[in-house]
Amino acid sequence: MADRSLRGMRLGAQSMQSEEGVEFSPRKRAVYRTDEGNTFEVVFAAEAEVPETWESPRTGQEGRLVGDDGELVESEAVEAKAPRTHWDMLLERRTRAELEELLEERLSYLRARRGEAAAKASKSA
Repeated sequence: MADRSLRGMRLGAQSMQSEEGVEFSPRKRAVYRTDEGNTFEVVFAAEAEVPETWESPRTGQEGRLVGDDGELVESEAVEAKAPRTHWDMLLERRTRAELEELLEERLSYLRARRGEAAAKASKSA
């Protein structure tokens, strides 16, 4: 039995599926140009939104989208809204006078606690 070798396919080496009857999704090509003038193409799904910039797979430089007329696509400048800070949100809920009053209350409470801790420490010593 050891004289014969087993014949067959190697597992995982070849796919048993074929592309018969497979319908690929519609696609579109986008052309990008780097600052140095190099162009490259990227394929996207037809319904996908094409980004204005893309990193070149060869050079790693950032390329800008080239329109159908051969010119770079101009991006619309979107106003960046300044992020709200904790202080801004606090001022939406309370006035500055209320905040100062709360601060004084907390400071007096902390000072009283520190005084009690110092008094206990001096009694134990």
